[in-house]
Amino acid sequence: MTSGSETSGKDLLDRAIEAYYDDLRNAVGKRGIPQVHATEVVHDLYVALSRRPESLEGKTSLRAFLIRAAVNLCIDRGRRVAFENRLFTLLDAQALAVPMRSFTVYSRIDLRKRILVLKNAIAELPHHCRIVFIAYRIGGLSKDEIASSLGIKRRMVDRHIRNALLSCLEKTQSLD
Repeated sequence: MTSGSETSGKDLLDRAIEAYYDDLRNAVGKRGIPQVHATEVVHDLYVALSRRPESLEGKTSLRAFLIRAAVNLCIDRGRRVAFENRLFTLLDAQALAVPMRSFTVYSRIDLRKRILVLKNAIAELPHHCRIVFIAYRIGGLSKDEIASSLGIKRRMVDRHIRNALLSCLEKTQSLD
């Protein structure tokens, strides 16, 4: 059952987001965020505040509060993306640093075994993780294209790729 104050806080949030929606997107956009991502930031803000609608009560300027919260969320998102980019760069560098072996007749058997282990590692990934990984690494789709086609956020695409890379790396390293 919902209490009266929760309902009024939720109504206040709904009205405030509706009234200041364009202002919030523009404030986030001034941080260099594309409008598509600015919309996601405003949505994330709404979701976060809907869990605690009472945090809006007593604010002297809801518009200023919401803009500051949206900008802070945008900054947090930027930091997370930068961190994930550094992580992927490191993982890619590690993958590229693996020395290429010359293949003898005997090593071809080892290569087949490695490929089989890699195929199995990919097959064992969770469904969405496997789809994202294959689309990115084999299909050559960009992370934004994958997010758009699957209806998920870019950061979820990044997480799926990271988890898949780590899982495959772990299983193929067990052969060494």
